[in-house]
Amino acid sequence: MDKEEARLLRIVDRFRGRRIAVWGDFILDEYLYGRTRRISREAPVLIISYEHGEFSLGGAGNSVLNLEALGASPLPIGVVGRDESGQKIIDFLRGRSISTRFLLRSGELRTPIKMRVLAGEENTRKQQILRIDKDSVVPDRPALKKRLRQGLRDASSRCAALLVSDYNYMTVRADIYIEILPLYTKRKLPLTLDSRFRLLHFSGMTAATPNEPEVEDALKVELGENAKLLVKAGSRLLRRLQSPALLVTRGSRGLALFESGRSPFLIPVHGSTDIVDVTGAGDTVISVFTLALACGAAFRDAARLANFAGGIVVMKKGTATVTAQELKDAISS
Repeated sequence: MDKEEARLLRIVDRFRGRRIAVWGDFILDEYLYGRTRRISREAPVLIISYEHGEFSLGGAGNSVLNLEALGASPLPIGVVGRDESGQKIIDFLRGRSISTRFLLRSGELRTPIKMRVLAGEENTRKQQILRIDKDSVVPDRPALKKRLRQGLRDASSRCAALLVSDYNYMTVRADIYIEILPLYTKRKLPLTLDSRFRLLHFSGMTAATPNEPEVEDALKVELGENAKLLVKAGSRLLRRLQSPALLVTRGSRGLALFESGRSPFLIPVHGSTDIVDVTGAGDTVISVFTLALACGAAFRDAARLANFAGGIVVMKKGTATVTAQELKDAISS
């Protein structure tokens, strides 16, 4: 065993019980499974015989599940509706003994749902054929924002890091972020950000973890597969975010880490480049990266661990998680 392998394994050993606050948009992922029968006479569409359904957590909830699978103690902070879907999220978390103390309920919010229909022939792997999104925005109400701020304040004295998961449903707002940021920086707690469409609305965090299309959207550039353009864009984005680090996820090309005062660190993808499913992979990457930083890891070691985790999760079907043991096995392989 070399020094790097031993160091990474020691970091993973420190994951257990580490409390990580997760502030963001909580989404109910619903999966409907069926068997394809024939083409409808009413329209050129498939008729599916329903077999069964199940649900899981999406958005910030997927980061919560990833942290739990790694042995950490996640602390969700967000808003769900006073509806059946919101109650399902609450019950799901409580069923796993995950605290819902800072998960607020709002009668004005319809809990966001992503409904996926998966179907195939009998005894074959089901493929996603349709997704229906039921979107809703968290209301901009002073009383609700006050309760969110209080939850984030309380969490700052209870957790080892804050992971911000912004899916643009407006649980994460710039005015709240600006107010609570000093609480975390004063305590030198890592604060990481995954923002789908509003990356430049937030600055001063420890590190953001955008994918390449999100970098392109933020800077209005086209990267393609040009590594030189990526390096230039990453360095520019790092300056604009005023952060010590930036971790860019690149799909089958791995990760790119940018740090103030250091050369970019490009990490090739772990494992096969024949990816099965990238759904939720970004949540896995930021979860491992944040947890490693909370355990005292340097940015490069945290990025290495996140790369291992990303390589594992994209070989799994659907929104999946990675366990600490799977991570250790990948490090040792």
